[in-house]
Amino acid sequence: MIVANRKLAADFVVVGGGLAGLCAAVAAARNGAKTVIIQDRPMFGGNASSEIRMWVCGAHGPNRKETGLLEELQLDNLYYNPDLKYTIWDDVMYTFAKQEPNLSILLNSSVESVAVEDGRIISVTAWNLIEYARYTVTGKLFADCSGDGILRLSGAKYRRGRESRDEFDESHAPEQADLKTMGNSILIQLRRTNRHRPFRAPEWAYHYTDETCPKRNMMPEGNNFWWMEFGGVKDTIGDAEAIRDELYRIAYGCWEYIKNHPDGRGRNWELDWIGSLPGKRESIRFVGDHILSQKEVEAEGKFPDSVCYGGWTMDDHHPEAIYYPGAPTIFHPAPSPFGIPYRSLYSVNIENLLFAGRQISTTHMALSSTRVMATTAMMGQAVGTAAAIALRHNETPRGVYERHIDELQQTLLDQDQFIPNIPRRVSLLTLKAKTNCELLRDGWDRDWDDGEHGAKFAPGEAAEYSFEFPERISGARLVFDSDLSDDKRQRNVEVSGESHEMPKLLARSFRLECRVGGTWHTVAEVTDNRHRLVRLEWEPLEADAIRLVPVAAWGGGEVRVFSFDVR
Repeated sequence: MIVANRKLAADFVVVGGGLAGLCAAVAAARNGAKTVIIQDRPMFGGNASSEIRMWVCGAHGPNRKETGLLEELQLDNLYYNPDLKYTIWDDVMYTFAKQEPNLSILLNSSVESVAVEDGRIISVTAWNLIEYARYTVTGKLFADCSGDGILRLSGAKYRRGRESRDEFDESHAPEQADLKTMGNSILIQLRRTNRHRPFRAPEWAYHYTDETCPKRNMMPEGNNFWWMEFGGVKDTIGDAEAIRDELYRIAYGCWEYIKNHPDGRGRNWELDWIGSLPGKRESIRFVGDHILSQKEVEAEGKFPDSVCYGGWTMDDHHPEAIYYPGAPTIFHPAPSPFGIPYRSLYSVNIENLLFAGRQISTTHMALSSTRVMATTAMMGQAVGTAAAIALRHNETPRGVYERHIDELQQTLLDQDQFIPNIPRRVSLLTLKAKTNCELLRDGWDRDWDDGEHGAKFAPGEAAEYSFEFPERISGARLVFDSDLSDDKRQRNVEVSGESHEMPKLLARSFRLECRVGGTWHTVAEVTDNRHRLVRLEWEPLEADAIRLVPVAAWGGGEVRVFSFDVR
């Protein structure tokens, strides 16, 4: 066999194509960085992909849903994939990356080595298992979004396991430090059926009875079977195959027990899909300039360098997992939201390494909240944006913190990533205008605890800004209501004929008009919008007024708008 040796070069190299890596790569590419993303699977999505099928979870509570690139991606999914089929979701994520001209994609490729000089990563080498090719990818900046922290091969400092209670004064941590982690899960999906046929598990599976079954509420309705978990007392990386084999035995055994139970609990269900790849919760965690801890999460993470937020409970799964006789997890309270500092997203000792995902710089207890995918997607957007800013200013990731943190935060806010306690600055031109709707320029792109920040407009009704004298206008930034009460998750049960509609108040069609010499002229028109954040540009013109005219909403009635900025 002849092994091909190939070379790629980029400004920014992202390793890992889960939601964190995907958002990091797209954010960097959109902000001008030539980017390569390396993913070891044939599709993007990681734990959210069709291979694993975990829900995309995030911050709890009303108006807490994560926006930015994640919301854009999920709206794309509703638009292209209203039946929420997991295989089409894979392709929606692929399209999300493929459409970026600054982004090159390398799938089916596992990083196997890292070259380092003077405390900087120079290149990574990855084996492409379907081309029988070895790729060496050079770059200026690198991001580890692999989940397992493969770029620790660079010598980057990292931690594994649970800290002692005293190290960070964490009341929920164990008294003594250990190497135990949360385990892995194999998920299954069910389909409703009108006929009952007993299920036969393979001989190598476990065959449970009422006396031997795991002590869980083993009912099919509303269950995504996350509790079929194992591996926390092993090495979730080094023992991955043994963990997978055990989970396969457990999963088939659990379904056989449910389906064939004499009380009929599984009678109207059949097994539609079973995962062959476990989803991981925890492996290693890099060490950054800051290690986020339990007490900081509980104090709402009010960091001056916050760039994203969490809001999931500290959901700490017991390492013994399904074999633990008590509760499989403890949901320790956490505020929603709490800020996550940028200093937890880059390496303390490898000067050009950033990271996003479950392996950021936290303690085990803080990880139990920050590890969920909606949160990690925001980390990815923050890291990709930071990389583009670092490249623009010839800075290291740490240099962005020291000299450009305001630029990073305002860029993220402008690109629809909400950051708690950091206000978005509205353009001076917008503030200069007279308007018939003040809400649209208050700097809030969502409703919040202090009330509503959006306004409804009937089709044809306009939001208008006017100026005392003509102003040079060349573009607009719009934020529409995409229904942040809807988490837009993939389903864990296949339901024939059921689809998910686009948000009812989201603008489907609209136009922008400028008044020049007393006459209104259409400068931009959109007829099939599916996005929450919309940016429009046109040739600069001198106008004394501009108006947004919604034409139709996806629900057929009013359109709701959060922000209307002009530039």
